[in-house]
Amino acid sequence: MEKGRRDFIKTSALALAGSAAAVQFIQAGNGMQCVPAIIQNKKNMKLSFRPYNLQLKHVFTVASYSRTTTPGVQVEVTYEGVTGYGEASMPPYLDESVESVVAFLSKVNLSQFTDPFQLEDILLYVDGLAPGNTAAKASVDIALHDLVGKLLGAPWYKIWGLNRDKTPSTTFTIGIDTEEVVKEKTREVAGQFNILKVKLGKDNDKEMIRAIRSVSNLPIAIDANQGWKDRAHALDMIHWLREQGCVMVEQPMPKEQLDNIAWVTAQSPLPVFADESLQRLADVERLKGAFSGINIKLMKCTGMREAWKMLTLGRSLGMKVMIGCMTETSCAVSAAAQLSPAVDFADLDGNLLISNDLFRGMQVVKGKITLTDLPGIGIEKI
Repeated sequence: MEKGRRDFIKTSALALAGSAAAVQFIQAGNGMQCVPAIIQNKKNMKLSFRPYNLQLKHVFTVASYSRTTTPGVQVEVTYEGVTGYGEASMPPYLDESVESVVAFLSKVNLSQFTDPFQLEDILLYVDGLAPGNTAAKASVDIALHDLVGKLLGAPWYKIWGLNRDKTPSTTFTIGIDTEEVVKEKTREVAGQFNILKVKLGKDNDKEMIRAIRSVSNLPIAIDANQGWKDRAHALDMIHWLREQGCVMVEQPMPKEQLDNIAWVTAQSPLPVFADESLQRLADVERLKGAFSGINIKLMKCTGMREAWKMLTLGRSLGMKVMIGCMTETSCAVSAAAQLSPAVDFADLDGNLLISNDLFRGMQVVKGKITLTDLPGIGIEKI
């Protein structure tokens, strides 16, 4: 009887977490005790951060640039002896840097908050400190979600009511390169993934696909990274790619050409997903009709809380949903993976592209995203 009571109270605590209820649930011996927040000893949160440069295993090339490293900042939020981890990752096109992230985080005063469960209030405050700075804001959001999940003793996929058995396979990304290097990278991951993702958008698109097809028959997701400038060419390429076993296309044309993208999407035999055209929640509704789906990335949308809102809105508008990532450690990738049971496609291989991961979290098992039962965002420090 007592066990049933404890289980009921714990389940209630998880349900209340998503709505920032004014009641906290804390560990009390072997069970959970309901304690009104107003009578608890009020304590403060502490934010700390440090730069951390991500080292790529291979040169990474897309339509507009190449790189061998990605700058990042690691973040911690501590409350009552419990630490939540977050991170900011800044690829070139985000227009953020280690300096800008550090400058933004230096303005964040979490010590004024005594209840980490009030995520909506805290993150509205963080978002209002300055425009932009989405990766910096995401780092705080991720750390807070990790902290709150740990305080509740549950991972976020459970708090959101998701079934981890429904996680999709993640794509593995192959950047633009020579025919031989593309073949080599494809062979390296043979048997490990169920779907590949290929960066296109230069003058060797067909050579890239033919190189992969010479050594693999896996389905392929395409990311053109705005590389196709003419809508007729884009549509011709999509028809050809479908014949090669490709299953979806991201951002075929520049984000400024929304009317041309809508024209392509209306006639495309494959679903067309927004990437560079999409950043935050306010963008989702205006993209309906121009794209078949949206690719949500924590570093662009300020983190998990807004990502969940974007996913929910996208679904309500009848759009497909993809969850993606930047080059990140297992911290941010595992945070994004908490949403993965609710999406159609996932591109969560950013941690697999680096050689200096700091965490162990979401795993790829036979190509499929596999979530841990660790609380929060599901990670542990290595």
